[in-house]
Amino acid sequence: MSKKNKAEDIEEIISETTVDEIKEGEEVAADASLEEEEIKLTEEEQLREDLAKEKDKFLRLFAEFENYKKRTSKERIELFKTAGQEVIVSLLPVTDDFDRALKELSKSEDKEMLKGVELINNKFREILKGKGLEEVAVKAGDTFDAEIHDAITQIPAPDKKLKGKIIDVIEKGFKLGDKIIRHPKVVVGN
Repeated sequence: MSKKNKAEDIEEIISETTVDEIKEGEEVAADASLEEEEIKLTEEEQLREDLAKEKDKFLRLFAEFENYKKRTSKERIELFKTAGQEVIVSLLPVTDDFDRALKELSKSEDKEMLKGVELINNKFREILKGKGLEEVAVKAGDTFDAEIHDAITQIPAPDKKLKGKIIDVIEKGFKLGDKIIRHPKVVVGN
């Protein structure tokens, strides 16, 4: 076939094709391109959804890790604050013995011995204070608080003003940091 014959054949095919057939072909092509766009959009939307899910998963994991870091940091600080708690608790009876010894030595005439024991007591208490030990301040006349004080007994109050108040402190209380490691033992007026 020559070029001339081909051109004539194409013209003949075109002339035979009706306008309706051309419109139908255009509609089919348009439908195909719409379907292709919808597929692209759904793929794009799917990718966006997947990305959003992954971002959410990442943010949740990151927040969980941050909470873990804060919690372990707080636990570590608490551990350092109370690391020597057992040792300090076992030394508390020694502080009680020092108090009793000082009370008895103050009655004797040997002031040099009293001064020496006071120096040892002060040094011992400063070391404990340096480790975070504090005495719970309690004195006769304070209001009784079951959260802080340990009532050993109740006695009739000598005065109406002392009802529900501390009459006497039997044993001192101590706290290590913010935690009470030994509650003060008291006598409460009833």
